[in-house]
Amino acid sequence: MNTPAPCPCGSGRTYAACCGCWHAGELHLQAPDAEALMRSRYSAYVLGLGEYLRDTWHASTRPAEPFGFDPALRWQGLEVRRHAQTDADHAVVEFVARSKLGGRAQRLHETSRFVREAGRWLYIDGELK
Repeated sequence: MNTPAPCPCGSGRTYAACCGCWHAGELHLQAPDAEALMRSRYSAYVLGLGEYLRDTWHASTRPAEPFGFDPALRWQGLEVRRHAQTDADHAVVEFVARSKLGGRAQRLHETSRFVREAGRWLYIDGELK
């Protein structure tokens, strides 16, 4: 019997019931808030989904170059510390993402800014802590 895979974002739900539906590109199932989008972006990094990352990055700050993933980098977990919607179309999410590279532990602590345009949440940028 196959056990459904847990979502990499740490929500406690299965991948299919969590970030998987956003990654599948079902436009009617877009992330309902900035935290869900941030979690789906973390899962996209874990799974190497560069096109999804570009598609969810605001055009004003999106990198011009395609995404490259280091195959030696291993994502270890995500902790969402804060999600605050500052108005109807702007939000921030503070998180810590843990990883290992070459056996060495790393952590990314960021407060990310998000904007909702035409009903879709998009990542703008982040401030490292």
